[in-house]
Formats: sequence, structure tokens, C-alpha cells
Amino acid sequence: MTVDRIEAVSAAGKRAARADARPEAGLETPPRLGTRRRHPALSLAVRASVPLLLLAAWWYGSSSGRIPADVLAGPGAVAGAFGELVSTGQLADFLVASARRAALGVLAGAGLGLVLGVAAGLSALGEELIDPTLQMKRAVPFLALVPLFISWFGVGETFKIVLIAVATLAPVYAYTYLGVRSVDRKVVEAARGFGLRGLRLAAAVVVPSALPSILMALRIGLSVSLTGLIAAEQIGATEGIGYLVTLAQQYYRNDYMVLCILIYALLGLVIDLAIRGLERLAMPWRGQVAAR
Repeated sequence: MTVDRIEAVSAAGKRAARADARPEAGLETPPRLGTRRRHPALSLAVRASVPLLLLAAWWYGSSSGRIPADVLAGPGAVAGAFGELVSTGQLADFLVASARRAALGVLAGAGLGLVLGVAAGLSALGEELIDPTLQMKRAVPFLALVPLFISWFGVGETFKIVLIAVATLAPVYAYTYLGVRSVDRKVVEAARGFGLRGLRLAAAVVVPSALPSILMALRIGLSVSLTGLIAAEQIGATEGIGYLVTLAQQYYRNDYMVLCILIYALLGLVIDLAIRGLERLAMPWRGQVAAR
């Protein structure tokens, strides 16, 4: 083949490649794929907009007299009650007492729920032994167990910690069990092919794969633990936020009642933010899927 022939064939090939690279008529370049996140300041403003609107409506209703003070104390009265508790040092003492009880109860209940959920999700024998009992327990409201626990433990700290633990156990177990059951079976079989068994398989493969459900279990369990904390501290307590609610009810202090509600709301917000932060640290590979 001559040199001219070779150059002609090469030029024809290049023209064909350029023709194939050109998009057909009517087709458009797809938009950028991926996640477009808002600016942090804008995201914070959007998140705070609804609570600020509710606060403004509360302030306006109280100052204009549309919301009577005996129905709902105004923001000024609640701020005054907050100042009273801070100046006497009671608020810090009550928060520390409630935090200690909640931490011990959640540690016991969530830890046990996590272990039982993994055991029931991994093993057919574990499911047969654990799941029926836990499902029956989940159907029984934990507040119905209060008289029985009082007869067993009295009204001291043990009763309060056990009640919080029982309140936390059921949701943590349920979400952990579902998370373990939703792990891809092929992944587990592949791990077993590499020799992983028992605790090594659970720690290295199953728990990391079920981590989204486990973190959701912690989020729900910690929220439910606040309900158990309120119930526990209204019986035989001399300190704690639940005890403050009881005092406010006895002395008809509407401002203290509203203040306690706000404290519980802020605690729930702190818990949610803590779990979100833990989720970002534990699962940095998970991208945002919500439409922006």
C-alpha cells in the first residue's frame, strides 16, 4: 500500500471518529450530576425559620392578650422563671441529675437492645428465642410497668434507671433487628468465604452494613428515653426536670411548666444533632439524596 493510500485511510478514519463524537440532532448535554448543597448560612436560616415564626406568634399572642397568661405563659414570664432557676443554681443541679439518670438508663437499654437485635438478626435460633419475647414486650406500654417496678425496686434511683432502660430497649432492638435482616446476603456469604465467622463477621461486616438502621435506633431510643425520664422523675424524686414539672403543677406555675417543655425540646434537638454528627463521622461515604 502506498504512502498516499495510507494517509487517505487515516484521514477517513479521523473524520468518522469526529462524526461519531458529534451528538445527534435534538440531544442535549446532560446537566451536572451530583449533589448541590445550599450555603450553610442559608440552610441554617431555612431550618430556623419555622421555630422563629412560632416564637413570634407566641410572643405576639401573649403581648396582645389573645393568649391569656393562665392558658400559656408568655415568653417574658418564661424568661423570668429561667432567670430564677439559674440564679439559685437549681437548674444546673436538676439538669445534671436528669442527665445522669438518662445516660445510665440509655446505656443499659440501648446496649442490650443492640446485642439482642444483632443476635436475633444473625441467627435463626436467636430469632426464635429472642424475637417473640421482645415483640410481646414492645406491645406492652412501658408506663404500665411502673407499679410493678415500684413494688420491685422502690422509688429510688434503681427504679428510675430501669424504667428508662426498658423504655429504650424496644425501639433499639426493633430497628437493629430490621437493619441486620436487611444486610445483603451475598455480602455475608462473601465474608464467610474469606473465613469470617461469629463475632468477627458481626463486627466487621454485619454491624457496619446495618449502621444506618442502628443510628436510627439510637435516635428513636434516645427520644423515647426522655418520656421514660419524665415518668420516672415524677415519682419519688427530689431533683430533676421531671421533678420540676411536678412542682410547677402543684404550685400552678404555668411559666415553669412551659420552661420545662422548652428544656425537653432543646434536649431532643441536641440529641438529634449529636446523632447526625455521629452519622457523618461513621458514614462519610453516604451522600445527600434529598432534592435541593
